[in-house]
Amino acid sequence: MKVIGLAGRAGSGKSAVARWLARRPGIAWVDLDRLAWTTYAPGTVTYDRLVDAFGDDILDRSGSIDRARLARRVFSDAASLERLNAIVHPAVADAVAGIVQRHRDDGTALLLIEGALIASSPHVDRSIYDVIVWLEVPDELRADRLRGCGRAEHVERGDAVLPNPPVRTVSGEGTIAQVADRLLAAVSGDND
Repeated sequence: MKVIGLAGRAGSGKSAVARWLARRPGIAWVDLDRLAWTTYAPGTVTYDRLVDAFGDDILDRSGSIDRARLARRVFSDAASLERLNAIVHPAVADAVAGIVQRHRDDGTALLLIEGALIASSPHVDRSIYDVIVWLEVPDELRADRLRGCGRAEHVERGDAVLPNPPVRTVSGEGTIAQVADRLLAAVSGDND
């Protein structure tokens, strides 16, 4: 099985391309945002650590972590964001390791793990990936995409900065099918 990390800024097309490819036999997709949410559900160690770090005001009426409140709290302060990442990312990495093993056992050919910070977070274990692909699109196209899907608040945020040295970069411009084809070509055995 080949494990591909799919990274890029918000609006680069990560989710759309991963969802498109996961319809094919032998290809599976993990959305790290959704996985992260499960790691801090009430009753988890990560939940307790987040409440200890940021207080009860990040909780909603049901006692779950309110992601919007948490985001407002951490995205305005670099130290808080780093603290959040240091708590959540290791929990996500542990969950990813289990998912990778299950997919190996199930005979998945290609596992796409999609997350904006795979390529740049110091808390991500990159050793599980055979390759990390960075989807790159011009800022104007990103902004149009984000506004079109009601996520305009992500236009100005710096989300996920391409690391130095860069990983494999694939253009996220064009149709989903075109981007998917470029991504598969970038991770094929011929390019390793």
